[in-house]
Amino acid sequence: MEKCKRAVIAVFTVLSAWLGVLAVPVLLLAAVNVIDYGTGLTAAKFRGQKISSYKSFRGIAKKICMWLLVAVGAVLDSLLAYAARQAGTELHFGCVVASLAAVWLICNEIISILENVADIGVALPPFLMKIAGSLKSQVESKID
Repeated sequence: MEKCKRAVIAVFTVLSAWLGVLAVPVLLLAAVNVIDYGTGLTAAKFRGQKISSYKSFRGIAKKICMWLLVAVGAVLDSLLAYAARQAGTELHFGCVVASLAAVWLICNEIISILENVADIGVALPPFLMKIAGSLKSQVESKID
């Protein structure tokens, strides 16, 4: 058990060091991806939908593409920093585009989780959906 604990800590330490400021959003995105996938599979039975390997694979592919969108955001952040350096100025922020993309995707996943949980039949406090929608709107307005 102690070796397993050390291995998990080592993996999270390496990921945190490698991802830097993106560690928290990326790990949160991975967590909500797993939760959304699980609640989606469960909710499908309550919706009367048939679970197929094609739909499951499509869902996993969507989750992977979400991570790729965060990576695209990180590339754009790097390009912006490079362009600013070439123009003789320094940007004093890092990973803004990638962080905003991750937060927006996390909000979408949270909304999906809440919809899945409601379809399963669990009563939701009304403020949860409002908070998730509001946060998503705030991220969108910051981008504009």
